[in-house]
Amino acid sequence: MQLGLSGKAIACLSCYCDDCQAGARELEALPGAGPITKEGGGTEYVMYRNDRLEIRKGAANLKEYKLREDSPTSRVVASCCQAAMYLSFSDSRHWVSLYRERFEEDAPPLDVRICTRFKPEGAEIPDDVPSVSSYSLTFMWKLLAARIAMAFGR
Repeated sequence: MQLGLSGKAIACLSCYCDDCQAGARELEALPGAGPITKEGGGTEYVMYRNDRLEIRKGAANLKEYKLREDSPTSRVVASCCQAAMYLSFSDSRHWVSLYRERFEEDAPPLDVRICTRFKPEGAEIPDDVPSVSSYSLTFMWKLLAARIAMAFGR
């Protein structure tokens, strides 16, 4: 499996929402799969515009998982090794969320922890980056800026 990325990441975050937790549990339960959630129950992603992701090798090995049949979110796994690769969306969202673990030692630092109000009961959230109960204004601004840049071909 080989993915190619171009340009700069939109953001690097850890999400604690119910769907990210449920999706991580589902993927972690696959035979031979590794852990996805981090301390405190968050799932870490590096977000890129979806026009900046290229599947260079192994597209036939990608398998999509959905929490619900009608969900626009697909969690994409390399079926050859059960490695969680990224989240893609079939709706108007203009980004792809790559599992930060795929970047290994080249992983960018986390910017923020989002949706922390959904953290598992009793979980401790690290205080190394800002944590917000929903979505931060900075994060939303980054998403909007990426959409505007796409519209102008930048």
